[in-house]
Amino acid sequence: MPHWLQLMIDSLPTLLWAGIRFTVPLTLLSFALGLALGLLTAVARLFGPPPVAALARFYVWIIRGTPLLVQLFVIFYGLPSVGILLDAFPAALIGFTLNIGAYTSEIIRATISSVPRGQWEAAYSTGMSWSQAMRRTILPQAARVAVPPLSNTFISLVKDTSLAAAITVPELFQSAQRIVAATYEPLILYIEAALIYLVLSSVLSALQARLETRFARYGGMVEANR
Repeated sequence: MPHWLQLMIDSLPTLLWAGIRFTVPLTLLSFALGLALGLLTAVARLFGPPPVAALARFYVWIIRGTPLLVQLFVIFYGLPSVGILLDAFPAALIGFTLNIGAYTSEIIRATISSVPRGQWEAAYSTGMSWSQAMRRTILPQAARVAVPPLSNTFISLVKDTSLAAAITVPELFQSAQRIVAATYEPLILYIEAALIYLVLSSVLSALQARLETRFARYGGMVEANR
């Protein structure tokens, strides 16, 4: 067996375990929390009082205007200078959550704005309150439109978690770096890590396509029944 293939086989369990233990939880938690934060931010910008809307816009402006790696460094390496000490994983989780929250808020804000005003009026005409109209009428329609961009954001997040290696989170990519330090085989190990990310992204892309097809079919049924 070629040396490079044996090295990839030997290192695969370590890389996969790092992915299962750190990359996957970091991705899922960051996306779930970021999506919730994005929804709150979008609602604040669309319907909140001016001070709250201005604060939400400022948050989105800061996060979208600065690199994710810099944000992680500020949280993990910068905050200790003011007495705030965070372990690597919570620091990465906060950084990714804030980043995802800003980007998903723009997606959600755009999709909510795309729902015709008549849908609000129809909901109010049936006696719904604002919160009921939002929950039962507006958000379900906006969610169908938001699926493709939110799915793309999730897939990008899977790859972006490799940046957590820069703040010592022992996820998939940092595990590859540690094996490289012991074997002096950077090309083989980094290609293997890239292939794992590629497989994950390909699987998620296939699931995204099926999800979009299902939502498109559901949307067509809704339009046909109107």
